Amino acid sequence: MYVSVIISGIIMLLLAGLLVALHLLGHAFPSAASAIATLEMILLISILILVHEAGHFFAAEIFKIKVEKFAFGLPIGPILWKKNFRGVEILIHAFLFGGYVAFPDDDKDSGLPADSPERFMNRPAFQKFCVFSAGVTANVICAFLFVALTAIIWGQMPSGKYEIYIKNIVAPQSESVWQSGLEIGDKVISINDSDITIPSFINRYAQLHKKNDGKVNEISLETNYDNLKKSNPAFTREELIPKDVIIKLPKVEPERPISLNENVLKGFEKFKDNRLDLNENQKAIRDKIEVAGKNILVSDGTYTLNDIAYALSDSIAPLNIIVERNGEKITLNPIYPNTEGKIGIEYEIKEIVIPTKGPISVITTSTKYLWDKTVLLCYGLYQIFAGKIPASELHGIIAITKVGGDVINTSGFFSGLLLTAIISLDLAIMNFLPLPALDGGHVMFLIIEKIRGKKLSEETMEKIGTVFFMLLILLMVLVCFNDIYALIMKKL
Repeated sequence: MYVSVIISGIIMLLLAGLLVALHLLGHAFPSAASAIATLEMILLISILILVHEAGHFFAAEIFKIKVEKFAFGLPIGPILWKKNFRGVEILIHAFLFGGYVAFPDDDKDSGLPADSPERFMNRPAFQKFCVFSAGVTANVICAFLFVALTAIIWGQMPSGKYEIYIKNIVAPQSESVWQSGLEIGDKVISINDSDITIPSFINRYAQLHKKNDGKVNEISLETNYDNLKKSNPAFTREELIPKDVIIKLPKVEPERPISLNENVLKGFEKFKDNRLDLNENQKAIRDKIEVAGKNILVSDGTYTLNDIAYALSDSIAPLNIIVERNGEKITLNPIYPNTEGKIGIEYEIKEIVIPTKGPISVITTSTKYLWDKTVLLCYGLYQIFAGKIPASELHGIIAITKVGGDVINTSGFFSGLLLTAIISLDLAIMNFLPLPALDGGHVMFLIIEKIRGKKLSEETMEKIGTVFFMLLILLMVLVCFNDIYALIMKKL
């Protein structure tokens, strides 16, 4: 048992020492703070990997099961360092993001007798279950310790909600925000009936309502077509209007506002955009009408009433905002984002925090924080398996490291520590999925063994495990590609 404690303790102390050194370095050299924050995030993720594998290692030693290898990294590429410590081979692979614990059962050339009680496969199902689930358990415990440590030292915990105040109005005087009644110091309460508790909600709404976005609402389209037809009854919907014929344009109402649920705003659910797209000809008509600024349009021989209806329907879309001012809720006049999806305001963000004083407060707040994040992670996982999140939006370790480094650099080390706790939870959930090559897959085989009364053949399990391991590698390649592409395109 002491082998795993010694090995894990030494590596943990080294990583913790590096973290402290890097944090002090970041304060000493502000110009390099961003790069140092990224290195801090890499070390924090390394701790999670170490904790997971140490969990397997520790559980195996409790049951006196022989462990041959304790590896940091995946067996891809060269081995950077290895050393034998009390019968256990310690390895560091070049591909650092991963780890594993190997038993004699994994090595066909192992000198340990096939019937040895030290072999993993010769142990009762309960002991195997404990070893398989120990990594996940270690990650859950690690997540709680990280959150509790933050609550104790920081003295507070984020609620995940913010208060957003108007700091300044920077739009040109001609923009609608000046006629909305908005004032500096107003607190934003809601937009289009959605509670605004996160700053990104405002940007999300503004982008979806930007002027001339090339999309139209079907109801608005039909309304504009009916009004256009009344003014120009001589033509059918798809009939080409002869060149130089004057078309009377009706008064155009703003587009219908879009209302989003919280899951879409938070990115847990993809927005189903049922609006219709304009073609290039329709966009050209829209631009021509806007430039001319008249209630007539002269046909060039390529227009139909349907094209003109599309062009008229792609206009401004309202944001119906409610603010709080001096304790009173005020409904503003509609604000219309510009063609870039900007309103023209600067806002001040105040995070709502929960004070944590005393052991009970620390435990209850930390538990609630982790429970809320677990629910969100499970919901996100459901979205992936249900096909509601496209493969192009799946991200992995590179994106996590980049985002985590940015979080540490902009919001402080404790925010990075909380993010690491969420990643640790995510590792636990993902690893316990009933998929071969993952811890949950091994547990699944144990359940099948109990149901059948006998275990699957080694050959069958090896073939299944190999297939899923290759699929796992392909998934890693995909998410790494997505991460690199997102970095190049500056989407992260």
